[in-house]
Amino acid sequence: MKNNKRNTAVQVPEQSRILSKPRIFFGILFIVTAVVMALSFASYLKNWKADQSQAGTMLDKTVKSSNIFGKVGDWLGKIFIFDSIGVAAFLVAFLIFVFGLLILKKKYFKPWKTIGHSLFFICWLPVFLGAVTQGSGTLSGVYGFQIVDFLNSVIGPLGLWTVIVVGIALYFILEFNLRPSSIRSGLHQLNENTVGRVKGMMPDSRENFEADEELSDPNNDSEISVKATTPIISKEKSTESFSEPEGNSDIQPIVTPNLTSFDDKSEEKTTVTLTPETTPESSSKTAEDDFDFKVEIAQEVDELDDTERKSAELVKAYGRYDHTLELAGFQMPTVDLLKDYGNEEIHINKEELEENKNKIVGLLKNFNVGIAEIKATIGPTVTLYEIVPEAGIRVAAIKKLQDDIALNLSALGIRIIAPMPGKGTIGIEVPRKNPTMVSMKSVIASQKFQNSDMDLPVVFGKTISNEIFMADLAKMPHLLMAGATGQGKSVGINAILTSLLYKKHPSELKFVMVDPKKVELTLYSKIERHYLAKLPDTEDAIITDTHKVITTLNSLCVEMDMRYELLKNAFCRTIKEYNKKFSERKLNPENGHRYLPYIVLVVDEFADLIMTAGKEIEHPIARLAQLARAVGIHLIVATQRPSVNVITGMIKANFPARAAFRVISGIDSRTILDSPGADQLIGKGDMLYFNGNEILRLQCAFVDTPEVERIVDYIGAQRGYSTAMILPEVSTEEMSVSTGGFDPNEKDALFEDAARIVVSTQQGSTSMLQRQLKLGYNRAGRIMDQLEASGIVGSFNGAKAREVQISDLSSLEQFLENLRNK
Repeated sequence: MKNNKRNTAVQVPEQSRILSKPRIFFGILFIVTAVVMALSFASYLKNWKADQSQAGTMLDKTVKSSNIFGKVGDWLGKIFIFDSIGVAAFLVAFLIFVFGLLILKKKYFKPWKTIGHSLFFICWLPVFLGAVTQGSGTLSGVYGFQIVDFLNSVIGPLGLWTVIVVGIALYFILEFNLRPSSIRSGLHQLNENTVGRVKGMMPDSRENFEADEELSDPNNDSEISVKATTPIISKEKSTESFSEPEGNSDIQPIVTPNLTSFDDKSEEKTTVTLTPETTPESSSKTAEDDFDFKVEIAQEVDELDDTERKSAELVKAYGRYDHTLELAGFQMPTVDLLKDYGNEEIHINKEELEENKNKIVGLLKNFNVGIAEIKATIGPTVTLYEIVPEAGIRVAAIKKLQDDIALNLSALGIRIIAPMPGKGTIGIEVPRKNPTMVSMKSVIASQKFQNSDMDLPVVFGKTISNEIFMADLAKMPHLLMAGATGQGKSVGINAILTSLLYKKHPSELKFVMVDPKKVELTLYSKIERHYLAKLPDTEDAIITDTHKVITTLNSLCVEMDMRYELLKNAFCRTIKEYNKKFSERKLNPENGHRYLPYIVLVVDEFADLIMTAGKEIEHPIARLAQLARAVGIHLIVATQRPSVNVITGMIKANFPARAAFRVISGIDSRTILDSPGADQLIGKGDMLYFNGNEILRLQCAFVDTPEVERIVDYIGAQRGYSTAMILPEVSTEEMSVSTGGFDPNEKDALFEDAARIVVSTQQGSTSMLQRQLKLGYNRAGRIMDQLEASGIVGSFNGAKAREVQISDLSSLEQFLENLRNK
């Protein structure tokens, strides 16, 4: 068994590379043959008289040859040069060389055209050389000598040369399209261009042209340089009509449009060259002659937009807008900041592989499940055994044996994939006894990550086949993470954040971090002036207070709406298009346009926020998940226990990408992944990633807290912005609208009764409404939300009762009367 980092097969021997690819073998064979023939021909021409008689003595060791390839070279020269076509034999070697390239799929020559040209000269060249040398020497070969001798006897020397000249003339006429009409047209145009350069006159028409005239000398020929700014001629239409200038009927303008791309809107810049045809009578005119000349374009003319022209001028004068200019000296973190955990190469334990294979095969045999083939793929943490069952074996029969296989192998975390997507096999994932660590340094330093062109590249770790796995957060577009305590969820968040910090400039990316536990994300406060965004008049950029979380989420909703307005005014669909347009100076900052960085919202413990704030958190989260992708706002939401009351259907539907570390039960696994498996993971970064199509098992890259500290210290020590990115303020009205608002026409029938109970008792409690009005929890909760939206009670305050905003019943009656009149 070979030590292969990517894919280790138990029973598949490696075949010879040449035998497995006969195309490469035969292609190289033809090329080598062509080179040998060419060198043999060249050597034969040099010493053909001395070696002429040696070609027939191949096996005589006493006879020596002066050919570079010995007697084989003499034999090739005699066959192809002396006895056949002379020096035209080199064309045979060339054709063999071209054929070898075609076998290798190297199309440097057009096959049929090359063969046609070569065959013509193979036939014509020996005849020509035979006529020149009169058969002496070996340049024409026997073929050339015999043809020349035959033609001399039939049509004579003059007829022979007539055939030779007519043959080569026809070749050039057919090859270069040398018809009399095309020759006359070419000579006529050449004459016009020459005369135009010497005696050319440019009409002064201010309506259509801006001409810069450079007169070298009044007594010498004049040179005119013309720059056409308008009109713009469309590609589809090419019909021009001209009105001849009065008194100058001998002048015929020639318009040659040169269509070049002007900008992203496919507007063409046309260069119009006017060349007068000069007669002997008019050649004496000088550049000072004044006459009227009109040019009319016989199609619809597209006007060049002023904004486009201005943007082109700005780009030409100042270059494209550089969003990194304010922090031009910013240095991205180096790989040396990450810890090297030593050799991460996978070591194959043949005994372990053989033992597990025998146990699997033996167990399945005991249950009458026959196996036709089995192979193993070794990953950092688990080994995937792929089996091909015999014909007639039901897949369900193998899936039922998951617990039996785990018992027989004495292993934790056996997972059966039946069938494997895209393969005709059944996979059995078995944890390794000695797993290999995947360090963050190894994946960050990889060429796959360094050369990635993703918008928001996130490297998770390595797959089961030991390949680095990356994903684009901009295309996910949101990520839902779940995992029990201590299974690697926080390390996974740090791995994601580290990936983004290593690839994105501070002007391109901002984080909004929510950390209810107050200890997981506090390290990133050091890069506040570089990468973080926060509310105005807020000291800490890492949000820990529940009330500020609600305000921040609503502020992000306002930012999202503002961005959509900018995109609408710029006629763009995505943030990428918008920023490209802004960089090309096509959007005016005076109209509110600005470069938009990506914003990533990171929520470390979502379940705690749902418990304390409920729908006030769920509503803006769902709204951002539904709409914010196009404007560059992306969400990473993590939770310990993915229960259905935390991850509701509305949230789950808008998070197609999920990452699951080990969870407690199969129910939790189905909640996060819609399938079992996460409860069978072994922990310590072992995870399942679901991208909407398939589930992949990964080993998350490990990044320790000291490594994160070194990265944020390195970034924080550099010059940053004056402050963190300030999110827009949210008014009370906007917050009430974002949390659902209040419509008096849709209020509950018991709304006024509930309001009187709340005001009279001065207790804003949902459970009290249940008892007093004998309602269910859902209806009482909806009434309480309406009371909050109308302003009768305050917002949710955790375990405490809501604050009642109206002090007495008389004020309440006046308030309700105003609501009825709306």
